[in-house]
This record gives sequence, C-alpha cells and structure tokens, in this order.
Amino acid sequence: MSRQVRDYIRTIVDFPKEGILFRDVTTLFADARGFRMAVDQLLHPYTGERIDKVAGLEARGFILGGAVAHQLGTGFVPIRKKGKLPGATIAQEYTLEYGEAVMEMHDDALAPGQKVLLVDDLLATGGTAEAGIRLIERLGAEVVGCAFVIDLPDLGGRQRLEALGMAVHALCAFEGH
Repeated sequence: MSRQVRDYIRTIVDFPKEGILFRDVTTLFADARGFRMAVDQLLHPYTGERIDKVAGLEARGFILGGAVAHQLGTGFVPIRKKGKLPGATIAQEYTLEYGEAVMEMHDDALAPGQKVLLVDDLLATGGTAEAGIRLIERLGAEVVGCAFVIDLPDLGGRQRLEALGMAVHALCAFEGH
C-alpha cells in the first residue's frame, strides 16, 4: 500500500500544552520521499498558472515555500514575525488565542500586479494566513491561492480564508486541534 502525506506526520500529545495534539511535520521533512510528495502535491493545482512569487509564513512555511518556489522556478518571499527582517517592512497585526501578534514583510518584496502563492504547513484558525494575505494585498499583489500540508477544519481557518475569497488547498486534514 502506498503512503500518503498524512502517513509521514506524527502526532505529539499534550504539546505545547495539555490537551493539544500537535501535528509535527518535521517527520515529513526528514523523509525524502514524503517531503518530495508534499512539495509536488502543494504545487500541483497551480501548474500552468502564472505565479510570480511564493510567500511562506514563518517558520515551516519557509521550508515548504522555498521548495515550492524552486520547483515553480520563481522567487520566494518570507513573511516573518515582527522584528526579524532587516530592511524596511510593512506590518499586519492579527489575533491569537491569547492576545495579538504582528507579521511583517519587506516593503519592496512584491510589485503591484504580481501573482503570489501563499504556503504554510498548517491551517488552524487562519489568523496568520490572513495577516499574510493582507500584507501581500497591501503591496498591490494578488494571492492566487493558499496551500497547506495540514488543515485543522474544527478551528475554522479554511472558512475564514474562503470568506476572504481565497482558494484553499490542503493535502490532509486532522480532526481536533
């Protein structure tokens, strides 16, 4: 029987706190076949579409986004937590379960009209992804899709992004949070 992407992902119980089932993609990244499968499946729906840049959300989105950008033959744009980028940036606040955070992107990372694919490992509530979308759009670029390895549908992130008009592509889903 052939393995699916979900088969390479391990679950860590009670991390980072009790009651959480943490979906760990490092086991996927560590397996050459699994990693290749994930990258190929992330970019498959966008083959033949114009994509000028791939944007990855900190931190595992950098690993996936860089690989997807390489396969598509395009550039990569990191979207990072506040204070991590060295140049002039634009910032976007977003809400976390307990408080707020800020994501940033270089203010010259994208040009108006560019088509951007947003990539991350996991879609939970959608707050980080929405912040990334807002940053991309503030520079005049267009998000052509949002690609994730894992969707946690119980947390509502997909609906949140689709309500913004985004096409969401996830390789697998896990119940719970």
